[in-house]
Amino acid sequence: MSAKELFSNTAEREAVSLLTGKLLKKLNRTEDYTERSQVYASIAEFARRFYGDDTETAESISAIKEYVSHPENKWMRLINSVIDEADPEYAKNFLRTLGYEAFLNGTKTIRRSREIHHCNIPWLILFDPTSACNMHCIGCWSGTYGRKNSLSFEDMDRIVTEGKQLGTHLFFMTGGEPLVKKKEILKLCEKHRDCFFAAFTNSTLIDEELCEKVRRLGNLTFLLSIEGTPDTNDARRGKGHYAAVMKAMKLLRQHGIIFGTSICYTKDNIEAVTSDEFFDLLSENGAHFGFYFHLMPVGNNAAPELMPTPEQRLYMIHRLREVRSEENRHAFFPMDFQNDGEAVGGCIAGGRNYFHINASGDAEPCVFIHFSNTNIHDHSILEMLKSSLFMAYHEGQPFNRNHLRPCPMLENPQLLREMVKKTGAHQTNEESPEDVDHLCAKCDRYAEEWAPYAEEEWQKETHAVPPYENYSEEKRNHPELAGFEHADGTVSITLHH
Repeated sequence: MSAKELFSNTAEREAVSLLTGKLLKKLNRTEDYTERSQVYASIAEFARRFYGDDTETAESISAIKEYVSHPENKWMRLINSVIDEADPEYAKNFLRTLGYEAFLNGTKTIRRSREIHHCNIPWLILFDPTSACNMHCIGCWSGTYGRKNSLSFEDMDRIVTEGKQLGTHLFFMTGGEPLVKKKEILKLCEKHRDCFFAAFTNSTLIDEELCEKVRRLGNLTFLLSIEGTPDTNDARRGKGHYAAVMKAMKLLRQHGIIFGTSICYTKDNIEAVTSDEFFDLLSENGAHFGFYFHLMPVGNNAAPELMPTPEQRLYMIHRLREVRSEENRHAFFPMDFQNDGEAVGGCIAGGRNYFHINASGDAEPCVFIHFSNTNIHDHSILEMLKSSLFMAYHEGQPFNRNHLRPCPMLENPQLLREMVKKTGAHQTNEESPEDVDHLCAKCDRYAEEWAPYAEEEWQKETHAVPPYENYSEEKRNHPELAGFEHADGTVSITLHH
């Protein structure tokens, strides 16, 4: 970046920080939601000026302005409740880093980087500060890793620094339990105040001192693991875990920290984690958004018998869409990693929207795909994204024309086998070695059984093509290639060296 660009970006950040502070003061001074809607509209107008007046942006901004003009609708009520509960200084930094740096400035730079480098450039990088975890949840691979590997502060700092050069300003942390290294994480957040961080955590290491530091920083949040009732949660995660999550929620809410949840749904807990009582519990305790993750049969410690049945997965699709509907009363926005594929154009892994770096430094296409042929200790972030395995993702996406079957492992296991074998990627499972055939064999039957359900559901709906999908140049120029080669819906993968 040139000195002129650096000065321009610094000045712009300062202007955004001042604007955000003024807008939040206006929001906090009034309980008149009609007046607040005018503030939200001014934020949308700022975004329009930032992005320019192209047709796509103009249409999006018009839609946002129309939506925020109705303060009585469900999601505006939700946004207002989050503003009311958040600490003002935390909310200011939250909006500046997540809103401006990641959504506006980051997205603009990322799209430019994709055109320059002709590979996937992620909006989000997920990394593991450590493989260590203080819990041993059933069906989780990391609980058996122990303290074998960790990223140093220098490793994590390099990941963030190189990510920012490409436009990435959003970084999630998992593990292991990332808060085992809370000291280094806080140091990282302090150094990179122009980035936003989130930690998937089991909640047990969240305390008063941590909350106070996070409130001051304003660029770190938490996604708390919880799975339904005390019984369904502790049956998988261990006795006392549910109480620890409730304690963490209370602390975070008291300090005005915006936080969410991370929920793994299984055959045994699917009703508990989607009940009215559960959504009430979350929203009443300050969690207003969360991610749902389908149990994946990864590792030799996996429990494939806990994978939801096709009927249960269909139920999940309908239930979460119902909760997100305007008519539903719950002040909680659930996001389904496996079933919301249409919203993001299918599989987002391999750097298309995100990728994963494990505690050994291996770059993996997805947190659930433990194969790699590149490492942060040997290669830059850009070199990782141009490695043969990541380019196979870039050229293969979408892996299925039906976005209810997005994954090259869970729903299209023959494609993961093909990519791993063609690229010579090695397995990275730290629990015990697991080759691609062993992993995919646990998905073959599931994929076969889910396919007719997914196809029937997909055919019921009308599917609009998003204006920006971030597929390879070949598929952008030839849309007929984007998922329509084979009768079963899968996509052929051609590697270009």
